[in-house]
Amino acid sequence: MNGASGTGHSLGLDTLIRLKRDRRSSSAGGAAGSFLMPEGMTAPLGCDAVAVPARFGPLVVPRLPRVGCVYADGTRWWWIVPADSDDALTWPAPAHYGPGAPLPGTARLIHRPDGTVPYTPPIPLYLALCRVTGTTPEWSRPLSA
Repeated sequence: MNGASGTGHSLGLDTLIRLKRDRRSSSAGGAAGSFLMPEGMTAPLGCDAVAVPARFGPLVVPRLPRVGCVYADGTRWWWIVPADSDDALTWPAPAHYGPGAPLPGTARLIHRPDGTVPYTPPIPLYLALCRVTGTTPEWSRPLSA
């Protein structure tokens, strides 16, 4: 027997990611995220957030080709990324990945990008965070025997 539910059909990666995203948004009450989307912006890929201690924020910005919406509260900065940007990635400590972009009520928008999408590209953000935290990117680490 091959595939889902014994139908002989297999689920593709796109379908699995969509199902994961649908399950995540329904468990969060269907909310698009807990941050206030700036007027005129849309999030066609859903939204998650990567939180970092505020001291890293100014070190990350010049390393990015594009900076999306960034929120801050004095102790942390939150970078808005497309949903599921944690698939196959372990974000370097002390960064924290937040599905659904769960921002505290004290967080305020400190950067709004040009255009209509709120995203910071996740791979450049990951690499910049690895650089400023002194972490080797996951794919550059030696494999264990």
